Order: sequence, then C-alpha cells, then structure tokens
Amino acid sequence: MEKLILTIDEETADLRIDKLIASQTEGMSRTAIQRLIDGGFVLVSGKQVKSSYKATEGDMVEITFTEAEKPDIKAENIPLDIIYEDNDIIIVNKPKDMVVHPAAGHYSGTLVNALLYHCGDSLSGINGIMRPGIVHRIDKDTTGALVVCKNDIAHQSLSEQLKVHSITRKYEAIANGCFKESNGRVEAPIGRDPKDRKKMAINYKSGKEAITNYTVLENLGGKFSYIECRLETGRTHQIRVHMASLHHPLLGDEVYGPAEKRFNLQGQCLHAKTIGFIHPATHEYVEFEAPLPDYFSELLKKLSL
Repeated sequence: MEKLILTIDEETADLRIDKLIASQTEGMSRTAIQRLIDGGFVLVSGKQVKSSYKATEGDMVEITFTEAEKPDIKAENIPLDIIYEDNDIIIVNKPKDMVVHPAAGHYSGTLVNALLYHCGDSLSGINGIMRPGIVHRIDKDTTGALVVCKNDIAHQSLSEQLKVHSITRKYEAIANGCFKESNGRVEAPIGRDPKDRKKMAINYKSGKEAITNYTVLENLGGKFSYIECRLETGRTHQIRVHMASLHHPLLGDEVYGPAEKRFNLQGQCLHAKTIGFIHPATHEYVEFEAPLPDYFSELLKKLSL
C-alpha cells in the first residue's frame, strides 16, 4: 500500500477532509474517499476523523491507499530546463503555464510528471506520491528557479532551511505604476481572503507573517516598474498580494490587479530569478539563477521605449 502525507498550509486550511483528499488525488470518487475515511485509512495528526473534519494549518494528514484506490501519477516525457543537477538535488527553470504537482484539474503535464520520467524512482518521498521531490512551489504562471530533492535527507535539509527562512529567493517582476521610493519593505500578514477562498489577502486576524523587500530596477515609461523582490518568508501569492497592497499589482495579474489585454500575457509577469541555500551534502552555500524568459525580456524592451 502507498501513503500520501500532507502538511496543511494556508492554501488547504479550513477545507473539509474529504474535499481536501479529492483535491489531491486523481479522479477518486466520493465513494472511494468515504471508504478510506470510514476504514481508518485517513489519519490527522495520528487520529481518525470524520469526513466533515476541517483541516487546520499545521495538521499532518496521512492517507493510506489500497492498490485499487492508489492514484496513478504517470511519468511523461516532457522536456525539462535543468539549471543544475547532482545526486541530491535538481534545479529546474519552470516554464509558464506549468503546474508544479498533480492536483484537481491538473493530473498530467505537471513538473512532477516530467520529473518522474527524468529521475525514475530517484526522488524524495517525504511529500508522498503526489509530490515526489517537491519542497516548495511557484504558481502555474510564474516562471523560474525551483529546487527539487532526490532523496529524503536532502528534502529534510531544504525543508528546515525553508522553515527558518534562510533560503535566498529573489524574484523579478513588472508592476503597474511607478514607485515613489526606489526600495522598500512590506511587512503584512497573509492569509486566506475571508470573502473569496480562492484568493489570499492581507489578513491581520488570521494571516501568517509575510515580509517582502523590493527594489526598483527601472522605471518603464512612467507607467510600469521593473522590480526585484527578495522574500524573507514564503507565503502563497506573497509578492502578488504585497505589491497589490501598495497599489502596484503585477502586470498581467488579473486575480489581484486589473485585466490587461494589451500585451497578450498569460498571468502575472513574475520570475523566480535566484535561489540560494546550504547544499544538503557539501554543507556549502550554493546559488543558482534562471534567465528571464523570452516574453519577459521582450516586454521589458517594449515598455522601455
């Protein structure tokens, strides 16, 4: 039997446990999910729960699948843009419009499907069968550097560094409008938007600490700004929410900003440029960069005219 272990974060908190399982498993019927829960195959922090139980941030959910109900995540021959690879980690440059791991509505074409083809069984298993090797995520429409772990020791090391916010993460973006200051710092907690669960928001009541440092790299024609954002924390949609809170939503971000049809963009103009951390095997600091995608570079030239 196979197990899926999930740690509940801001994105999945407050979901009913049956809906949570449905969102994380491929085409599993309600009956099959109910059978798992009733049969004691779903434990939350070591205890059996009912279908109506609502997950709380920090909960550890352990799902044990029988062979008949085990999700089938297939390896797919999808090209990977590999920045660096060794026996412990892979740094990939994720393209736009690629989901990191399988979930409801996206069971193929994900980064995990590609990694399974490239690595076979050589991926960490801590995050379960749906997220092998995956330590952190970036949004579907965000491009750039993402670290993947090939074994559990590497995974534990990177997870601890993420937990204490010691990993270097620098993003580049194009934001609407011109900033009054050349740099700044946003300290505002982020949590689920109480009016729309699909969105995140500045939430002082139940949000988690979120800190973004930004620097304006270039004023683009008086209407847009080319910026760098350095994360001290890594909340869901952090840069997008923080920039929108400053009235500078990212160009192309129709969730937190205005609809933008002029540039034919697919989502927000945001790129994970730099990632740095202590290597789990050598224990030395390493840093990697992902070059800007073509659409981003071309847009910079156009807006600079």
